[in-house]
Amino acid sequence: MTLGGMAKSLNRWPVVVRGLLERFAVPVLASNDYSPACLAFLRRIVLLRILGIAEERLRELWHLEKKLLQLLHVDSAGSPTWFMDSCEATADPGRRLLLSNYDLGRDLSDSGLQLGLNFAQTSRELFSRSEMGEDALRILHHCLELRAVIKAAVARERPHTVAAAQLALAL
Repeated sequence: MTLGGMAKSLNRWPVVVRGLLERFAVPVLASNDYSPACLAFLRRIVLLRILGIAEERLRELWHLEKKLLQLLHVDSAGSPTWFMDSCEATADPGRRLLLSNYDLGRDLSDSGLQLGLNFAQTSRELFSRSEMGEDALRILHHCLELRAVIKAAVARERPHTVAAAQLALAL
């Protein structure tokens, strides 16, 4: 899908879509050929913005989710868009992260994470990530806290969104 096609699908100007891609550190492809997962990711961002969620909060959560996925070695699968390849999935929403939509395999809880899998053939570091202060459970906990804040804000906005949709249908 082209940048223009995504912009049309999202009802946004192409410059707005390009800005979202840049601010969320999604590669802006020279071939102008984006995956359906990229469109699904952008749609989620646009919808959350319509619901009044601040872009800064969404970017903070996005960076945390990407860091968590790196600690879980999801980036070792070889895809250049590994961080958003799950955005189209619809099964098991209770097991998925909010923005990347990555399925953690269990309900989102600290006890449901399988740590230490690494499918990449990379050189070993002198110290492990946990020894350098990176902790997947700590990052997951922070992701879940931000997710709860966002869900509470969406719940508060829900009556207004329903009223706006009814008004839009009446016009």
